[in-house]
Amino acid sequence: MTPARHHLVWDWNGTLLNDLSLVVASTNVAFASVGGPAVTADEHRVRFRRPIADYYAEVLGRAVDDDAFGRLDRIFHDAYRTGLTTCALAHDATDAMAAWPGSQSLLSMWFHEELVPTVHTYGLTGRFVRVDGLRASVGGDRKAESLRGHLTELGVDGRDVVLIGDSVDDADAAEAVGGRAVLYTGGFTDPARLRASGHPVADTLSEAVRLAATLP
Repeated sequence: MTPARHHLVWDWNGTLLNDLSLVVASTNVAFASVGGPAVTADEHRVRFRRPIADYYAEVLGRAVDDDAFGRLDRIFHDAYRTGLTTCALAHDATDAMAAWPGSQSLLSMWFHEELVPTVHTYGLTGRFVRVDGLRASVGGDRKAESLRGHLTELGVDGRDVVLIGDSVDDADAAEAVGGRAVLYTGGFTDPARLRASGHPVADTLSEAVRLAATLP
Protein backbone atom coordinates (compact mmCIF):
# COMPACT_ATOMS: atom_id res chain seq x y z
CA MET A 1 0.00 0.00 0.00
CA THR A 2 1.62 3.22 -1.17
CA PRO A 3 -0.76 6.12 -0.59
CA ALA A 4 -0.73 9.10 -2.93
CA ARG A 5 -0.91 11.35 0.14
CA HIS A 6 1.87 10.29 2.46
CA HIS A 7 0.88 12.03 5.71
CA LEU A 8 -2.08 11.09 7.91
CA VAL A 9 -3.48 13.47 10.53
CA TRP A 10 -5.60 11.83 13.20
CA ASP A 11 -8.35 13.48 15.21
CA TRP A 12 -8.42 12.50 18.89
CA ASN A 13 -11.78 12.95 20.64
CA GLY A 14 -14.45 10.75 19.11
CA THR A 15 -11.94 9.18 16.72
CA LEU A 16 -8.93 7.50 18.30
CA LEU A 17 -10.43 8.04 21.77
CA ASN A 18 -13.87 6.53 22.36
CA ASP A 19 -15.25 9.26 24.61
CA LEU A 20 -18.74 9.90 23.21
CA SER A 21 -20.53 8.83 26.41
CA LEU A 22 -18.32 11.07 28.55
CA VAL A 23 -18.73 14.03 26.19
CA VAL A 24 -22.53 13.71 26.25
CA ALA A 25 -22.58 13.39 30.04
CA SER A 26 -20.29 16.41 30.44
CA THR A 27 -22.37 18.42 27.96
CA ASN A 28 -25.45 17.67 30.04
CA VAL A 29 -23.69 18.86 33.19
CA ALA A 30 -23.02 22.15 31.40
CA PHE A 31 -26.62 22.44 30.17
CA ALA A 32 -28.02 21.62 33.63
CA SER A 33 -25.96 24.45 35.14
CA VAL A 34 -28.12 26.96 33.26
CA GLY A 35 -31.42 25.09 33.51
CA GLY A 36 -31.15 23.56 30.04
CA PRO A 37 -32.42 20.20 28.84
CA ALA A 38 -30.47 16.97 28.76
CA VAL A 39 -29.57 15.47 25.38
CA THR A 40 -29.17 11.81 24.50
CA ALA A 41 -26.16 10.48 22.63
CA ASP A 42 -28.26 10.20 19.45
CA GLU A 43 -29.52 13.77 19.80
CA HIS A 44 -25.97 15.01 20.39
CA ARG A 45 -24.71 13.24 17.26
CA VAL A 46 -27.47 14.78 15.14
CA ARG A 47 -27.09 18.33 16.46
CA PHE A 48 -23.43 18.78 17.46
CA ARG A 49 -21.37 21.16 15.33
CA ARG A 50 -18.67 23.80 15.51
CA PRO A 51 -18.54 26.52 16.62
CA ILE A 52 -19.84 24.68 19.70
CA ALA A 53 -21.45 27.90 20.94
CA ASP A 54 -23.92 27.59 18.04
CA TYR A 55 -24.80 24.05 19.11
CA TYR A 56 -25.30 25.18 22.71
CA ALA A 57 -27.49 28.08 21.59
CA GLU A 58 -29.70 25.75 19.56
CA VAL A 59 -30.23 23.33 22.43
CA LEU A 60 -30.71 26.04 25.05
CA GLY A 61 -33.00 28.09 22.84
CA ARG A 62 -31.16 31.36 23.43
CA ALA A 63 -28.05 33.20 22.34
CA VAL A 64 -24.76 32.10 23.89
CA ASP A 65 -22.26 34.95 23.86
CA ASP A 66 -18.53 34.61 24.49
CA ASP A 67 -18.84 35.06 28.26
CA ALA A 68 -21.66 32.54 28.55
CA PHE A 69 -19.84 30.04 26.39
CA GLY A 70 -16.66 30.47 28.41
CA ARG A 71 -18.55 29.55 31.59
CA LEU A 72 -20.24 26.56 29.96
CA ASP A 73 -16.95 25.40 28.46
CA ARG A 74 -15.25 25.44 31.87
CA ILE A 75 -18.10 23.44 33.41
CA PHE A 76 -17.95 20.96 30.54
CA HIS A 77 -14.21 20.43 30.86
CA ASP A 78 -14.31 20.09 34.65
CA ALA A 79 -16.84 17.27 34.24
CA TYR A 80 -14.89 15.76 31.37
CA ARG A 81 -11.64 15.61 33.33
CA THR A 82 -13.37 13.79 36.17
CA GLY A 83 -14.46 10.96 33.90
CA LEU A 84 -11.54 10.73 31.49
CA THR A 85 -10.00 7.65 33.10
CA THR A 86 -13.11 5.67 32.11
CA CYS A 87 -12.42 6.12 28.37
CA ALA A 88 -10.68 3.57 26.16
CA LEU A 89 -9.28 3.89 22.69
CA ALA A 90 -11.51 2.91 19.77
CA HIS A 91 -11.46 -0.88 19.50
CA ASP A 92 -9.22 -0.98 16.42
CA ALA A 93 -7.27 2.24 16.94
CA THR A 94 -3.92 0.53 17.49
CA ASP A 95 -4.30 -1.75 14.47
CA ALA A 96 -5.42 1.16 12.29
CA MET A 97 -2.41 3.30 13.21
CA ALA A 98 -0.07 0.37 12.59
CA ALA A 99 -1.57 -0.16 9.12
CA TRP A 100 -0.67 3.30 7.79
CA PRO A 101 2.63 3.16 5.86
CA GLY A 102 3.41 6.88 5.88
CA SER A 103 3.96 9.47 8.59
CA GLN A 104 1.26 10.24 11.15
CA SER A 105 0.46 13.09 13.48
CA LEU A 106 -2.30 13.98 15.92
CA LEU A 107 -4.31 17.21 15.98
CA SER A 108 -6.99 17.78 18.58
CA MET A 109 -9.14 20.72 19.60
CA TRP A 110 -8.68 19.65 23.23
CA PHE A 111 -6.25 21.65 25.36
CA HIS A 112 -2.64 20.97 24.41
CA GLU A 113 -1.26 20.81 27.95
CA GLU A 114 -3.77 18.08 28.82
CA LEU A 115 -3.69 16.27 25.49
CA VAL A 116 0.05 15.54 25.44
CA PRO A 117 0.25 13.66 28.78
CA THR A 118 -3.01 11.86 28.02
CA VAL A 119 -1.69 10.58 24.70
CA HIS A 120 1.41 9.39 26.56
CA THR A 121 -0.76 7.60 29.13
CA TYR A 122 -2.32 5.57 26.31
CA GLY A 123 1.15 4.62 25.07
CA LEU A 124 0.81 6.42 21.75
CA THR A 125 3.43 9.17 21.84
CA GLY A 126 5.86 7.24 19.66
CA ARG A 127 3.24 6.78 16.95
CA PHE A 128 3.21 10.44 15.96
CA VAL A 129 5.76 12.81 14.49
CA ARG A 130 3.85 15.65 16.16
CA VAL A 131 1.00 16.06 18.66
CA ASP A 132 -0.88 19.36 18.82
CA GLY A 133 -3.83 20.44 20.88
CA LEU A 134 -5.56 23.74 21.44
CA ARG A 135 -3.34 26.47 22.79
CA ALA A 136 -6.10 28.68 24.17
CA SER A 137 -8.11 28.95 27.38
CA VAL A 138 -11.51 28.39 25.74
CA GLY A 139 -12.29 25.85 23.03
CA GLY A 140 -15.15 25.30 20.66
CA ASP A 141 -13.99 26.90 17.42
CA ARG A 142 -13.40 25.36 13.98
CA LYS A 143 -10.34 23.27 13.16
CA ALA A 144 -9.04 24.74 9.90
CA GLU A 145 -6.66 27.31 11.39
CA SER A 146 -5.27 24.78 13.84
CA LEU A 147 -4.64 22.36 10.98
CA ARG A 148 -2.79 25.04 9.00
CA GLY A 149 -0.54 25.74 11.96
CA HIS A 150 -0.01 22.03 12.61
CA LEU A 151 1.13 21.39 9.04
CA THR A 152 3.33 24.48 9.02
CA GLU A 153 5.18 23.18 12.07
CA LEU A 154 5.55 19.79 10.39
CA GLY A 155 6.69 21.28 7.10
CA VAL A 156 4.03 19.22 5.30
CA ASP A 157 2.05 20.48 2.30
CA GLY A 158 -1.71 20.16 2.77
CA ARG A 159 -1.96 18.47 -0.62
CA ASP A 160 -0.02 15.53 0.86
CA VAL A 161 -2.43 15.06 3.76
CA VAL A 162 -5.38 12.88 4.64
CA LEU A 163 -7.24 13.63 7.87
CA ILE A 164 -9.31 10.98 9.67
CA GLY A 165 -11.91 12.47 11.97
CA ASP A 166 -15.49 12.15 13.13
CA SER A 167 -17.01 15.48 12.11
CA VAL A 168 -17.83 17.49 9.02
CA ASP A 169 -15.61 20.20 10.49
CA ASP A 170 -12.67 17.80 10.17
CA ALA A 171 -13.42 17.46 6.46
CA ASP A 172 -13.82 21.23 6.08
CA ALA A 173 -10.41 21.72 7.70
CA ALA A 174 -8.77 19.20 5.38
CA GLU A 175 -10.32 20.85 2.32
CA ALA A 176 -9.15 24.28 3.50
CA VAL A 177 -5.52 23.16 3.25
CA GLY A 178 -5.90 21.21 0.00
CA GLY A 179 -6.10 17.84 1.73
CA ARG A 180 -8.64 15.04 1.85
CA ALA A 181 -10.62 13.52 4.71
CA VAL A 182 -12.14 10.20 5.66
CA LEU A 183 -14.96 10.51 8.18
CA TYR A 184 -15.48 7.94 10.94
CA THR A 185 -19.01 7.03 12.05
CA GLY A 186 -18.05 5.93 15.58
CA GLY A 187 -17.70 9.41 17.03
CA PHE A 188 -19.70 12.55 17.74
CA THR A 189 -21.62 12.89 14.46
CA ASP A 190 -24.64 11.00 13.16
CA PRO A 191 -23.54 8.73 10.27
CA ALA A 192 -26.28 10.09 7.99
CA ARG A 193 -24.82 13.59 8.36
CA LEU A 194 -21.35 12.33 7.50
CA ARG A 195 -22.55 10.46 4.41
CA ALA A 196 -24.53 13.49 3.25
CA SER A 197 -21.29 15.51 3.26
CA GLY A 198 -20.02 13.67 0.19
CA HIS A 199 -16.72 12.70 1.81
CA PRO A 200 -15.56 9.08 2.16
CA VAL A 201 -17.07 7.50 5.27
CA ALA A 202 -15.88 4.48 7.28
CA ASP A 203 -17.50 2.51 10.11
CA THR A 204 -14.15 1.44 11.59
CA LEU A 205 -10.77 3.11 11.86
CA SER A 206 -9.14 0.25 9.99
CA GLU A 207 -11.53 0.83 7.11
CA ALA A 208 -10.79 4.55 7.31
CA VAL A 209 -7.05 3.89 6.87
CA ARG A 210 -7.72 1.63 3.88
CA LEU A 211 -9.84 4.35 2.29
CA ALA A 212 -7.27 7.03 3.08
CA ALA A 213 -4.61 5.05 1.25
CA THR A 214 -6.71 5.02 -1.93
CA LEU A 215 -7.42 8.75 -2.12
CA PRO A 216 -5.81 10.58 -5.05
